[in-house]
Amino acid sequence: MANAQPLVPSVVVVHGALGSAEQLCPLADALRAQRRYASVSTVELPGHGRTPLEQGVPFMMTSFAMALQAHIHHERLERPIVFGYSMGGYAALLLEHLAPGTLGGIVTLGTMLHWTPATASRAAARLDATTMKEKAPAFAALLAERHERAGGWEQLVGRTATLLRALGDDPPLTDTILTSVHCPVHLLVGDRDDSVTLEEATRAASHLPHARASMLHDTPHPIEKVSLAHIVQEVSDLASLLTSGS
Repeated sequence: MANAQPLVPSVVVVHGALGSAEQLCPLADALRAQRRYASVSTVELPGHGRTPLEQGVPFMMTSFAMALQAHIHHERLERPIVFGYSMGGYAALLLEHLAPGTLGGIVTLGTMLHWTPATASRAAARLDATTMKEKAPAFAALLAERHERAGGWEQLVGRTATLLRALGDDPPLTDTILTSVHCPVHLLVGDRDDSVTLEEATRAASHLPHARASMLHDTPHPIEKVSLAHIVQEVSDLASLLTSGS
């Protein structure tokens, strides 16, 4: 039987593809400033930022879900709220499917949940290190600095492209599997996000037992361009829902 939801929940923040824990420190600081959570922590997924991929650990969504679970156990968190940006939201939902009752609630932003071979192929095609260096040198330089300690950005880009194709061929989250995620879930989509639409999020929410999909106005996909106040408010709303016993 799952433990009761703590009256003062903790929050865990998870980055997206090609991201890092450091990238989401401003959001973690904004959440701490609310002074309503037992703790606020960030997770760095294997192979990103300053966290190398350990030998024998595959670069796949299940590994990311298990890394999130390991962090929760290490910090002795009880049913925390997880904010997952893009791929981080996918990992959080997958964890709650694999280990029901681990999470108190999930807020995602810009998380694509419906993958097909065609959509995965299009997304993976944009992840070519040589092309990125030619067409977006500033972004490539940023990635190089961000992931130097995890084995290098070019290796990460290649691994991520392979991961996306695997999601298209055999997605670990399907409509049927989403029905097994019983914690409250808020799926957020920016109105200027070119990666996922509100229609797609609403479709996913219809399969989750306790979920809603919402659009954030004047919001693109890159997390650096998202209003932190919007995210802080959504996490606060979910915390209020959980602690009210609703």
